[in-house]
Amino acid sequence: MTHNSDYGNSNHGNPNIDTSETVEARLDRLVAWYGDGADGTAPTRAQWRALLERPSDQAVTVVNFFKLRRRAVYPEDAEATKTSGISGKEAFDRYAAVSGPTLEKVGGRFLLLAPFEAALMGAAEDWDLVVVGTYPDSEALLALHEDADYRSVYPHRSGALERQKVFACSA
Repeated sequence: MTHNSDYGNSNHGNPNIDTSETVEARLDRLVAWYGDGADGTAPTRAQWRALLERPSDQAVTVVNFFKLRRRAVYPEDAEATKTSGISGKEAFDRYAAVSGPTLEKVGGRFLLLAPFEAALMGAAEDWDLVVVGTYPDSEALLALHEDADYRSVYPHRSGALERQKVFACSA
């Protein structure tokens, strides 16, 4: 899918998102939903901005490395605390049950979902899961994060993960 150079001319199937709004207003909303990213559970404002300002006609591939907690951890005030006592894998599965279909709804697809085996070069690292998804453009990736169902299960992702690394690549 190719967009013109005007910011945000597609809502990727999400009628609740006004993609004609300013970058600053959209940044404010994303940070309000996901937090400031200082704890590593979500993008920082600068990382959201980089995604919003990347060329709109380029596909984006996201490479995720996940380390699961033995037991999921939720903030005291989170709705997800009603599921306390579950494993990190169970929490991640709850997230994945919604995030996968939502990724497809906005035009994305998975290229890889596999257990991490080993680092072949460089420093040894310990991960549990590697997930690679691709999107037709950054607007589709943003539509995923703006989707209400996706946002509702995101606390399970945060609760499930001890740590993560997420990289965006032009594809």
